[in-house]
Amino acid sequence: MSTENEGTAVPPAPSAPPPPADAPAASAPQGAHPGSAPAAADPYGPPAAHAHHDAGAGESSSAPDPSWPPPPPPSTPAYGGDGGAGHGAAGHGGGWGAGWGTTHQQPPKNGRGRGGLVAAVLVAALVAGGLGGGLGYTLARENDSGGSTTVSSSTSGGNVKRDPGTVAAVAAAALPSTVTIEAASSSGEGGTGTGFVFDKQGHIVTNNHVVADAVDGGNLSATFPDGKKYEAEVVGNAQGYDVAVIKLKNAPSDLKPLTLGNSDDVAVGDSTIAIGAPFGLSNTVTTGIISAKNRPVASSDGTGSKASYMSALQTDASINPGNSGGPLLDAQGNVIGINSAIQSTSNGGFGTGQAGSIGLGFAIPINQAKYVAQELIRTGKPVYAKIGASVSLEDTTNGAKITEQGVGGTEPVDPGGPADKAGLKPGDVITKLDDRVIDSGPTLIGEIWTHKPGDEVTITYERGGKEHTTELTLGSRVGDS
Repeated sequence: MSTENEGTAVPPAPSAPPPPADAPAASAPQGAHPGSAPAAADPYGPPAAHAHHDAGAGESSSAPDPSWPPPPPPSTPAYGGDGGAGHGAAGHGGGWGAGWGTTHQQPPKNGRGRGGLVAAVLVAALVAGGLGGGLGYTLARENDSGGSTTVSSSTSGGNVKRDPGTVAAVAAAALPSTVTIEAASSSGEGGTGTGFVFDKQGHIVTNNHVVADAVDGGNLSATFPDGKKYEAEVVGNAQGYDVAVIKLKNAPSDLKPLTLGNSDDVAVGDSTIAIGAPFGLSNTVTTGIISAKNRPVASSDGTGSKASYMSALQTDASINPGNSGGPLLDAQGNVIGINSAIQSTSNGGFGTGQAGSIGLGFAIPINQAKYVAQELIRTGKPVYAKIGASVSLEDTTNGAKITEQGVGGTEPVDPGGPADKAGLKPGDVITKLDDRVIDSGPTLIGEIWTHKPGDEVTITYERGGKEHTTELTLGSRVGDS
């Protein structure tokens, strides 16, 4: 999937995930000689810096960057909430910092006969804002260009009753607790996204990529559907999870937090309702179903320095640039996810160069987002679970292989870390985490991040052609850097 952000175009992506293919050889770090070990990356943080490339052009590579954040994998998913234009985030060769617990090589770029499916990990585009209300005004003006005729008619039929549980009833209850977020850096660059009321103290949950421009001295505001606008500040942001919490300044006393559901109980086929500001059209409601669960998705803002992984809820509800950070609701109006990324084609809409929905949207499960948001409110910093080993990001469907060499010369298995204590060694191929099949390094990362530090998991791995299992207690890392 491609990453969308303001000012860039999202690379073409498949309409449906293709079957996995054999993994091509990983690109070597810059300056590496043939036969040298591939770059490794960390499985519980975003990918390392990467080099962009045009479709059909030869791959370029960059040396592993042990600093945070790592570059996104080639063809990363686009965020689904900002109103910025989309752009492809094809990267490769980078490695995550060893401190994140696992390192990995970036997955392959789009256009390799896999239709953007990276070892079953979709590369989605960030849906970032930036159009504001200008587009809505333009559309209205064009629709009215031919003049209008006023027709008087009598009202009849009485009041329309909308029963609880209908889309109209759910939307009417949820809309007052959603906001359109405008974020801008000190230089004026920024975009539009969405968020929703998390508590009565004025905390709003959204995507990290929605507010990233305003983190260091920028301007941030949130506007409710009734037109009331509040200045806000970033309380905390988690780059790897793509979750952020902002707080309204002078928050009103009558805030109504949205009810949080249980994303673990969601079933394929369940109805979904998405609220956001697609292409700057605030307070837009769309519907669909849960198309899939536990979808491994890698997303990036396309700059090569920011990326995230998620085990996502997939929905066909229409999600476009500007929807990022908005709530994905179930039929009862409970929040089951945060709309974050889309799989999209490279064709933009309305002359903006931004790609739009093709029915493949991805949301961060609310169970994970709730935990992250609470940590950000409590400490201002994210906490990541880790296994303490570097895994390859090669294009493969065989599992997540622990590399022979860590990032920046570090040990591939942290001495005394969770993986070391569990008996894992370089060369082991992790094929399952509990009952979840692991087909690649990025998939392992997404699954690790659905857990909390201290959780005990069962790791199934292969060594010397034989299958083994071991119990592992996840470690932790605080912060994105």
